[in-house]
Amino acid sequence: MKYGIIGKPLIHSFSKPIHESLSSFSYEINELDSNEVSSLLKNRDFLGINVTIPYKQFVIPFLDKIDEQANRIHAVNTIVNRNNILYGYNTDYGGLKKMILDHKIDIKDKICAILGNGGTHNTSLSLLQDLGAKEIITATRKKEKGTLTFDELIKRKDVEVIINTTPVGMYPNNYDRIISLNDFPSLKYVVDVVYNPLRTPLVLEAKEKGIIATGGLEMLVNQAVIANEIFFSKKNDAEVYKSIYKKIYLNKSNVVLIGMPMAGKTTIGKVLAEALNKKFYDLDEEIEKRIPLPIKEYFDKYGESKFREIENEITKEISKETNLVISTGGGIIKNKENIFALKENGYIVFLNRDDDLLIYDDKRPLTKNKEEYHKLLNERITLYKKYCDIEIENNDSFKDTITRIKEAFDESFNY
Repeated sequence: MKYGIIGKPLIHSFSKPIHESLSSFSYEINELDSNEVSSLLKNRDFLGINVTIPYKQFVIPFLDKIDEQANRIHAVNTIVNRNNILYGYNTDYGGLKKMILDHKIDIKDKICAILGNGGTHNTSLSLLQDLGAKEIITATRKKEKGTLTFDELIKRKDVEVIINTTPVGMYPNNYDRIISLNDFPSLKYVVDVVYNPLRTPLVLEAKEKGIIATGGLEMLVNQAVIANEIFFSKKNDAEVYKSIYKKIYLNKSNVVLIGMPMAGKTTIGKVLAEALNKKFYDLDEEIEKRIPLPIKEYFDKYGESKFREIENEITKEISKETNLVISTGGGIIKNKENIFALKENGYIVFLNRDDDLLIYDDKRPLTKNKEEYHKLLNERITLYKKYCDIEIENNDSFKDTITRIKEAFDESFNY
């Protein structure tokens, strides 16, 4: 290995596409046990590596020289081998700082809480101190010296900033939670260093409440750009951060099509997936594979509520994946859990279609004719509009509709 990342687990890692977008070189993902990390560092058979959970402190005794910032934080996430001398750096600090400043998150004189006490906790602690926090609280699952438990933290109604440095909510355990933001009435900002999914339950809950919040993808890209500069002794242009982040964000994001039956979600979705180089899923087809019965027959035999349970289960399962186009059933919006799952990685498009373009089908369980269709539309239209990121009309050619979706998706990127 010349360049790569070490850690465990790494099934969720986005590092390879980020680093290989920065320079023309091969970047390897290496999920290693601690004894394998020891051997790698003793043998020094590499040029540059990034270090992630759980080895950011473990690697320190193997290093010859440690950067001042890394030494202060007592966590190393970048190691460079120069003439068989190992240099340790911490680029998480710069990555987190840039993300916080870019989102205009004001730390000065704020009461801040850090969730977790691992390597990224120390990075967050140092940065909050440097940015002038009034008070910094560390919260952990178990009581430790100088920390509060999560149960104790919720009694602090004055907390204004929360930074999650734990892996809770990270793929594949996307729906795990530590706390509810309902317990923090003074909260103004939320930062979650988890980057897969793109928006954790913590970030989604914050955004729903109108709280400024960001997930960890920007931090990941920011620190990778800084690490790349250290690897190759160069300075990247400021626009590099934005261009790499946009590339990774749009690549990893799902496009989710919601709307009434006959709106064209499946037809549009298949062509859109090919155009965006993404994998296509039709949730109704996935449900029929699982049942296995035609959906109308399942409705007739078991009822809608049982169908919705299966729909929710499969929605949560598929939504964990990235780089998809997902066509949903018309009733997906009836369960808010579905929407939260789809929003973790997804950009949601409400695909609408005029009456005179619809073709009714008695094989559909709830929209066999025009009267049933409009009754259902009136029940759902508010939810479609509430949960979508954009509404697109599918009244022209499919090519025009797909072009509008692609343009809207590209514009959804916000740096």
